Amino acid sequence: MPAEGRQRIDKWLFFARVVKSRTLAARLAQGGRVRVNRNKIDQASYQVKVGDVLTITLDRRILVYRILDTGERRGPASEARLLYEDLSPPEPPRSEAEAGPVREPGAGRPTKRERRQLDQLKGRP
Repeated sequence: MPAEGRQRIDKWLFFARVVKSRTLAARLAQGGRVRVNRNKIDQASYQVKVGDVLTITLDRRILVYRILDTGERRGPASEARLLYEDLSPPEPPRSEAEAGPVREPGAGRPTKRERRQLDQLKGRP
């Protein structure tokens, strides 16, 4: 019988709406993409408790959550937010260089001449 106040990591991730399904939560834990108190875990059955700090590596971001409560069910998002405190670092602002070249609205598709100029600018043959 599990200890009082503890819950499987895959259930907690599902209840907190970090992932869409419990299967995805189990894959995330088994794939080594979840750390509990800085220790990498590799089992979906790992037991977490209130006060644990989770570091979750997703495709495009890193989430850092402190567990405030274990859930009883997967409820609405407002209920899920009560299960954790978000300690994630703020996302860095995107620079204009990362966004790529911007065309004026209504300019349409580039002409053949403009396309050659873009290729030359980017160093393409």
